[in-house]
Amino acid sequence: MKKILLSLIVGLSAASVNAQINIPSTPQETIVGENAFMDASPYSPNNGWTASESKGLAFPETDLTQFRFKTDNINPSVAATAYNGMIVYNTATGTTADPAITTQTSGLQPGFYYFSNPTGSSTFTVTAGRWLPLGASPKVTIGTAETTTNTLINTGVGVDKQLYAMKGTFTASGTSTAVNIPAPAGMTTLYGITIYKAGTNTVYDRSLYSYTVATSAGNAITGSPSMSVVYPSGTYDYVIEYLK
Repeated sequence: MKKILLSLIVGLSAASVNAQINIPSTPQETIVGENAFMDASPYSPNNGWTASESKGLAFPETDLTQFRFKTDNINPSVAATAYNGMIVYNTATGTTADPAITTQTSGLQPGFYYFSNPTGSSTFTVTAGRWLPLGASPKVTIGTAETTTNTLINTGVGVDKQLYAMKGTFTASGTSTAVNIPAPAGMTTLYGITIYKAGTNTVYDRSLYSYTVATSAGNAITGSPSMSVVYPSGTYDYVIEYLK
């Protein structure tokens, strides 16, 4: 009876697997000790396969705005890298909202994404990881809305924080060093600032004398860290970089 029950369970399991994963031929255990963990290169015209047969890897679709990591079984034997390098095909637009990870990814577009979690194999957590577009241009366009850059800042052992950027303008009175550079929502730390005048090829400074993380008037004092400076009257452009 036990043998019959075991055979039934194995049979049902095989049927379930066959219903979910389809392959053109029976896998062979022939690449033990080689560099690849899976090799489909024999599906070539030289071996009788046409140009259209068995050439693509068909991914399941997912909505990364709804995706949630299951983290209760990450260990050296299961998901040993805490999903570092995992690839998915995303169908949604918007922003990730997974409570298991600290840095969410905004500006999602349909396409392939991979999970970058370099410390996962030592921490066995997904906390420090983030979803990144696969093969996307490293360039980002910084505008007047918050921009998620392609840079992480290490703020401690095993702690990397996302760097954000935003463009804006302020008006200098010509008599006071205080100007208005309101802190973006959620900002905790000023990382850098560039003050310039668009179209003039003039960069006035890459620092401030002081900055208060607030939205109140006069929260920024122009100048360098050692001396405040009164800017000539006029409107100035800036790009602020910050952490949350």
